[in-house]
Formats: sequence, C-alpha cells, structure tokens
Amino acid sequence: MRIAVDARFTRTDHHDGISRYGASLIEAVSKHASVLMLISDERQLALLPDLPWVKINSPLSPAELLVALRLNRLGADVVVSPMQTMGSWGRRYPLILTLHDLIYYSNPTPPGFLPPPVRALWRLYHLAYWPQRLLLNRADVVATISETTQSLMARHRLTRRPVRIVGNAPQPGTTRRNPAAAPEKSLIYMGSFMPYKNVETVLRGMEHLPGYTLHLLSRVPPARRSELEALVPEGSAVVFHNGVTDDEYEELLRTATALVTLSRAEGYGLPMIEAMAAGTPVVASDIPIFREVSGGAALLADPDSAEAFADAVRTLDDPQRWRSVAEAGLRRAAEYSWETSALELIDAAEEAVRRFKKR
Repeated sequence: MRIAVDARFTRTDHHDGISRYGASLIEAVSKHASVLMLISDERQLALLPDLPWVKINSPLSPAELLVALRLNRLGADVVVSPMQTMGSWGRRYPLILTLHDLIYYSNPTPPGFLPPPVRALWRLYHLAYWPQRLLLNRADVVATISETTQSLMARHRLTRRPVRIVGNAPQPGTTRRNPAAAPEKSLIYMGSFMPYKNVETVLRGMEHLPGYTLHLLSRVPPARRSELEALVPEGSAVVFHNGVTDDEYEELLRTATALVTLSRAEGYGLPMIEAMAAGTPVVASDIPIFREVSGGAALLADPDSAEAFADAVRTLDDPQRWRSVAEAGLRRAAEYSWETSALELIDAAEEAVRRFKKR
C-alpha cells in the first residue's frame, strides 16, 4: 500500500505535539507500507524520517481549497492527514482525516503562531459544530487519538464516518532513570501556556511546596511570561526555560520528583506518558483524558485547587510512595507504542480504501 501522509504540520525547529505525532507515525508506518510525505517547507525535513517527499502548498494557503487536484496526480492508495482541515474538493483517492480534540470549542482562544486572518477564521470555525461536521464528513474514515475524544465526537454527532483510534505514544528508546537514585526536589511542566493549560494553579500551588523548584520548559511569549511571573508566590523557586532541547528535557525528566500538569482539557497529554516511560511520577488534573491515558498510574488532583495539587506532590516525599508511583507509570507507558499506532493506521487505511471503492 502506498500512503501519502500530510507532514505539513511538522515544525521547522523543534516539535510540538502535532508535529511529533505526525513524524513519529510516519516513521512507524513506513515499516509496513510505502510512505510519501507531503511537506510545505524543506526545513521540515530536518524533523522527519528520510523518506520520499513532495512539496506542496502551505496548509494555511488559499491554495489548500484545491490541494486535492494536485494530490490526485500522486497515485497514492490513500491520503492521511494528522489534522482535519485538509482540502478535499475534487479528490479521487481515499482520505483519512484526524481530529485530536475538541478543546477549542470550550477554549476558543486560537494558537498565537497563526496569522491574524487565520486566527479570526479559527474563532468563527469554533462558534458552531457544523463546520467541523462538514470537514469530517468529506473523509472516508476519521481518526482520533483517544477514547475520550472518540466519545465526545459521538456525543456531538460530529461525523457520519467511522471513527478509529490511532493512538499517541512515547518515543522509542526513552532512557529510564535510575530508580535507586533519590529524585531532586524539582517539578517540571512541559506544554504551552494557553489559558486552558491552567499553569496559574500550578504556580499558586508552589506556595505550599517550600524547597521545591518548578521548571517551566516550553517557550513563552514575553507578555504571557510577565503575567505568569506576577503570580509566582513570594519565596517560591520558579525557572522559565523558554524552550529546551530533547536532551535537556530527558535529563530533567530523569531527575525530577514529578512532571506536573493541571490542564483543564487535552486531546491526549503526551508529556504524561513521556514522563511515565522515563520512570518519573506524574501529578495531573483529574479530567477524563488523564484518567484514560494514565490508567490509574498518575496522581490526579482537582485542577481548581492549588492545595490539592500541592498535597499530591507532597505524598511523593515518601520514597516508597515515589517508587510505587514511578513503577506504575512504567507499566502503563509500556502499553503504548508507535508500532501499535502504525498497525491501527494501516487498518484504518484499508477500511478507507474499501469505503472509497463503494462510493
């Protein structure tokens, strides 16, 4: 089977969640099928596997409306996009579109990296569900990454197409920490600083965690950083890294007491499973997606309570408790793999081909 995979959401400098998901899935699927990568910027190749590629328009370009007319000429057995916004008018090939989450219906602030006109359209798009239905129903099969999102899609009747799970996973070869080495009294947060990520409650919780240092790893715009710095409790140790390399991230994971996140909504929460794969406990908000992904291996707390968050962290001061949570996380992380995800996508691709032929 020849699968064309839309890699245009790959970053050019460092991965974000969608970028890493797409690149990891491409590499895993390439072991089972012939893969052609669709890119829009040759700099994306630095973060993609060494596979055949073709350059097409940016997914944010007006040309996206007619992108299918060009893809028709590629001869792919099926086209897969890790997003749901790929143009499909006039297509003559089976198509799989991916919806990761429904976060922006309840948290409509668009990502800051989008151009102003696109941000305006983003807000309009999320005012109602019918635009989403229109896009998804143009696919043959819809993919998503969790049972939580799959259930939400069914609740809101987002598509008449079959919805199949093609899961996320930690990176293969993640180095596990030495379980005998005592953790540093440090906490790490990996993720954006969008309002729904609820970093504010984590910061307030530091008031109740003397002796701990909180490391905020991701890049943060200056204005947003100023807002968050104003919330740091007096005397608390908070470090804004404004971006770290993969090696720096892994080193921090291997030494911290825990990875923390009190997000109010997620499509998956990849840092959670990355931490577990490294043998680092996780303290997270008690929301459906984290209950699903952690499978009971994380410490979950009320995202509205800084005190509950701090209480959960303090339980890890007990070395036996810390080791118990770390071991549970390792077992849970072992249940996820990109090999499994690749096979899920192959199954979905075969289903898309069958459905397309019946049209």
